Amino acid sequence: MKLINIGFGSMLAAGRVLAIMDPDSAPIKRVMQEAKDRGMLIDASYGRKTKSVILMDTDHVILSAMTPEILSARVAGEEREEKEA
Repeated sequence: MKLINIGFGSMLAAGRVLAIMDPDSAPIKRVMQEAKDRGMLIDASYGRKTKSVILMDTDHVILSAMTPEILSARVAGEEREEKEA
């Protein structure tokens, strides 16, 4: 099982990720609100601005302060040292 760092020491299983998206569109904002209402929203941004929304195969929605580009590179296995905030 490959774990990826999604920022600030938070890790998740790379094989369980369905999609990594930008949080600015209205449909994604609805997905975030519905997940919050169901208790399936995990905020891993630690109070920073949310830059990515990660959809998991467990129906969880995870918020991260890292950009989708950085996270997708990490899921793909590329090692890039980028600033997290």
